[in-house]
Amino acid sequence: MSNGDLVISADFGTSGVKVGVVDHALTILARVTESYPLTLATGGVAEQAPEDWWAALAKAVAALHLEVPDLSERAGALVFSSQLCGVVCCDANGVALRPCLTWLDKRAAPLGKKLVGGFPEVHGYKAHRLLKWLRIANGAPAKNGMDPTAKMLWVKENEPEIYAKTHWMVDVKDWLVHRATGEMTTCPESANLSWVMDTRLGREGWSEALCHMTGIDQRKLAPIVQADHVVGPLTAQAASDLGLRATVRVLGGTSDVMASTLGSGEVEDGALHVSLATSAWIAGFFPDRRISVAHSYATVTSGLDFRPLLIASQENAGSALDWVRNITGGAPAETAFADIGTPQKDDPFFLPWLAGERVPVDNDSLRGTFHGLSLRHDSNALRRAAIEGVALNLRWAMSKVAREKGAKTAGPLSIVGGVASNATFAQTLSDALNRDIRVCSARHAGMLGTATLAAPLMGWAASSTEAATRLKSRSSATFTPNPDRAAALTERANRLTKLRRHVIRSYS
Repeated sequence: MSNGDLVISADFGTSGVKVGVVDHALTILARVTESYPLTLATGGVAEQAPEDWWAALAKAVAALHLEVPDLSERAGALVFSSQLCGVVCCDANGVALRPCLTWLDKRAAPLGKKLVGGFPEVHGYKAHRLLKWLRIANGAPAKNGMDPTAKMLWVKENEPEIYAKTHWMVDVKDWLVHRATGEMTTCPESANLSWVMDTRLGREGWSEALCHMTGIDQRKLAPIVQADHVVGPLTAQAASDLGLRATVRVLGGTSDVMASTLGSGEVEDGALHVSLATSAWIAGFFPDRRISVAHSYATVTSGLDFRPLLIASQENAGSALDWVRNITGGAPAETAFADIGTPQKDDPFFLPWLAGERVPVDNDSLRGTFHGLSLRHDSNALRRAAIEGVALNLRWAMSKVAREKGAKTAGPLSIVGGVASNATFAQTLSDALNRDIRVCSARHAGMLGTATLAAPLMGWAASSTEAATRLKSRSSATFTPNPDRAAALTERANRLTKLRRHVIRSYS
């Protein structure tokens, strides 16, 4: 046990970090969730202080020491996964020079449009630039400015004194790995979504051509490493902060998207899963690069041998449900949608675009709405509309992704994330998609998926994906479509299709 027999897995989300102690059977022996603040302000500001992430990790690990008294002797590896598309500006020592511009930050939207637009245009992109991005990176920055590309340029233009001092511009997980090891690295998913990475087979790495085209300084970009690569042991300071031995090995880690994919157990090519938390996404591995410019999704190069991972992200899921819950009385999240009555034919429609949308329409100016409200509608009607609206929004995205060659559309669909544990929502999604739903380790799939990255290092499995396949058999619940409700939702989805067109046009 000189190298330890347990893994500490930390999954950093938008509102907090879930940290667990995982053993060789991929069983969570103990887990803790610690929150940290998110600063929202006018102009699209959505920031977090990187030191808050580390403080939350230290607090969580301290609590885990109480649950697993011999953790300091038994911990062999520390692995991180995190939210994507953040930008942390660091000096040469890795000290953050300003708060992180998180994935939710939209202040760079004008720069995003300027970066990608121009005559002649194709889907809002300047044609020759788009072709170059598609050929090299298999995608292009979102017009809404939420990808790191526009955020980096925003710092360069609006905070030149910070930019001048910046030695590294990295994502959330990258800063955490450095805080733990003293080594600055990044993962392929983060690199890909900066849209200055060459993702072509055999050429994976930073693209000098794309850096030149966008104005991104390649010298400020960290080396790209694989998710299961051992970056180094803990520094003496990190070991002290966490109460662990300095011999604990820290891996390169991954994004929340790949962590949830591994945690769902859906690791075969074409197998899809849905993650439902603050936002939502449909994701799955494919044997080659895929892209839909019209519907704003693509594969990114993952941290497991650069294997293409399709990601189709929607901005609003749990965030929209929480908003509706709060404006209809603020009942506890666990019970707010449990007893909301039987759906009615005249229930209002809900478009959950409270923070814009990405897939299958990329438009940060879109906003949510209730349609068809009457005097007889009460809080339960609004909550039913919210559950249905998020489910039908996912149906809309799935109708595009399911067309991909090789996409598996038969059999149960796996879902993970906090919203997945909501039985009312899971049944509604089953009815909306007319497909069986399998709820995985709903709130902890990301943590378990992250832990699988250490499986080869710890001798638990030959590969991370081999370890992940063991998780596929772990279902906490299953849901089967109700034929009558499925038919009713298909009818409402058809009506909603017409409504969407008018609403989208009103924001054009």
